[in-house]
Amino acid sequence: METDLECCSIRDNARRPRSGRLANAIQGGFAIVALGLMIFLRDRSLVRTLSITFISIVLEALPFMLLGTLMGGLIEVFVPRAKLAALMPKRRAITVLAGAALGAIFPTCECAIVPVVRSLLRKGVPLGAAVAYLLGGPIVNPLVAASTAVAYSFNWPVVAIRLLCGYAIAVAVGFWMDSRFRDQHDALLPAVVNQADAICCRDHDHDNCARHHDRGASGLRNASRFAAFREKLASAVHHSADEFFDIGRFMIAGAFLAALLQTMVSRQTFVAAIAGTPALAVVLMMGLAVCLNLCSEADAFVAASFRFTVVPLSAQMAFMVLGPMLDIKLILMYLPVFRKRAIITLALTTVVLVFVSMMVFQFAARALRVQI
Repeated sequence: METDLECCSIRDNARRPRSGRLANAIQGGFAIVALGLMIFLRDRSLVRTLSITFISIVLEALPFMLLGTLMGGLIEVFVPRAKLAALMPKRRAITVLAGAALGAIFPTCECAIVPVVRSLLRKGVPLGAAVAYLLGGPIVNPLVAASTAVAYSFNWPVVAIRLLCGYAIAVAVGFWMDSRFRDQHDALLPAVVNQADAICCRDHDHDNCARHHDRGASGLRNASRFAAFREKLASAVHHSADEFFDIGRFMIAGAFLAALLQTMVSRQTFVAAIAGTPALAVVLMMGLAVCLNLCSEADAFVAASFRFTVVPLSAQMAFMVLGPMLDIKLILMYLPVFRKRAIITLALTTVVLVFVSMMVFQFAARALRVQI
């Protein structure tokens, strides 16, 4: 009986709001603005453009996000914590280095990676390694390499620079987050830190919760392997659905804000403002990457469209490196995972490192007179 009460107490705590007043304010503001636009501006071409852009962003992100939540649910149920811990390198530094390169084995775009990372954090993966995978996974993977090669007419140095910069920045941010937040409770929300019992019980009623603990590992021996697999698969689907709706609401709000910015600010405005200034070009292209919310497997084609303008390659690279790591949609999707202070630290560190690395690349290429 005591086990049942503890289990359901954990379940109730897990069902409490995970993202705080800021998330509720964002969702409420999104609903008010969207409703106001539909009522007062529904006949204007600007709103029609906004609607098309918003729907296109959502439709592009939803399949990948659904895949990511499904992967997260499978990790939750089928990957024991002890087995995952045994697979991880013993040294935390090597774990961060491996995490940033994990996308080469499990290619995942940024729309899908947040629920996967949340599941890994619940399983005990160190914060630094999880952040490195969060930032590096959408860039350091074969699908992104292939799309970048096609977009840049198989200019392989461009592909190599993008992947190497993405990997190096992901590792640097992972190390910084690991040192900045020694205690993961300072960086993660309680629903993420309290993984084991909260995960297994939060979607079950009192009787199911008790039955789960009563059966345990020994009880599963009495059931057929097929029944046990079916039960685990159903549990994985339940977890996936919970993750999808929990994170999906933030993705919707982020997609709307991105569509609003895309509609109000034209791409020509960015190009005209650059006027041959590399630092300003990098900054504006980074801002464009944050606003556009493009998938990492498609953003290279947008970046390549600036090749024959005044936009230097360093700014194009800043667009392709920062976009998969940080955009409006991703920032809102981080709210159910990280505390606000951790999100600010993650965002600022990523932005600074991308800017510095692209300026170094710009001046090094100019000094060496390298044409890529």
